[in-house]
Amino acid sequence: MPVPSELLRGVAEAEVTPRGIRPHRLPTWVREQFPDGQLLAMESQPSGVRIVFRTAASTLELVTHPTRVAYLGTDRPRGRIDVYADGVLAARDTLGGGDRIDVDLTSGQRAFHPGQAHTTTVSGLPAGRHRIEIWLPHNESIELVDLRADAPIEPDDAALPLWVHHGSSISHGSNALAPSGTWPAVAARRAGVELRNLGLGGSAFVDPFLARVIRDAPADYISVKLGINVVNLDGMRLRTFVPAVHGFLDTIRDGHPDVPLLLISPLFCGIHEDTPGPGAIDPESIGTDQVRFVATGTPGDVALGRLTLQVIRRELRSLVDRRAADKNLHYLDGTDLYGPTDAIDLPLPDGLHPSAEAHQRIGTRFAEYAFTGTGPFTRTATPATGYTAA
Repeated sequence: MPVPSELLRGVAEAEVTPRGIRPHRLPTWVREQFPDGQLLAMESQPSGVRIVFRTAASTLELVTHPTRVAYLGTDRPRGRIDVYADGVLAARDTLGGGDRIDVDLTSGQRAFHPGQAHTTTVSGLPAGRHRIEIWLPHNESIELVDLRADAPIEPDDAALPLWVHHGSSISHGSNALAPSGTWPAVAARRAGVELRNLGLGGSAFVDPFLARVIRDAPADYISVKLGINVVNLDGMRLRTFVPAVHGFLDTIRDGHPDVPLLLISPLFCGIHEDTPGPGAIDPESIGTDQVRFVATGTPGDVALGRLTLQVIRRELRSLVDRRAADKNLHYLDGTDLYGPTDAIDLPLPDGLHPSAEAHQRIGTRFAEYAFTGTGPFTRTATPATGYTAA
């Protein structure tokens, strides 16, 4: 059968296509209002999106048609689909086929290559009724064509607290090897909450429309991780950045006046700690086994309001202090999730994005900080409606 859109979690909407449906993480009005190529490519990659249902089937098949971007001279791992049965990984399937868009990093030219559909098969599920979660690839766009099973499929009616998170490519999952291995997915699974991941590669710029999306979305917990994209685009100065963040939080509070809201500053990134952007791909790394990023600004050049990660952390902490009347607003220094010591132990492979192992560490630390003890997300939530004391 076609994949019913009501089985999808973590999406804004599902677009009907000639093949089936395409999950979108941002609603139509955003895509029409600001049809930026980078943003559109990232929001159509279903990071954090799951197909969730219950069934007594022993065999399942999901037919998909992926679309991926391949950068000539680099070797990027294919997307994967993770299938969980009652919380246990039952299959991890690497995508094959699909359409491919080749991009030449030196010239910017693109070439389109069509391909065939891909089928993910899960067999040998034990007898009984199971809760199935199919995590869609975080790094390839995908159309859902067919869902097949040898027993009826029913919607899952379990209501879990909903965590909405917005961030950059790190939150999107860059360098994670599987969709349930991105750090937000790791944290959500450890905490037992529903995830809506609004991590958008190269697109966390304190955009007002993202604040409106979060404002209008059901949410029991909200986190916003800002800073790295603003620096590596050299997109703002201090005078404009701080008021923009205030406005971003104000808009969220218009729809969620009391929901726990966590503002996260950037993780450690050596190239931008004391050096403004813009960032760029190191041309000497093109064609090697690992493309790397560099900062092209002047180290220490902050006198005219240029931004570095150290400046942004200082300002975000100060911003939260000045909003002390909001007792449900919290601040987390990103270096508590991944700091200078971690960069020695688990270096950033490309100078910008954490490794797959680092994603596990970051997600585990976030879950332990936010969802346990006295963390900001420890109040017992009646999903998307209200709270009682933990």
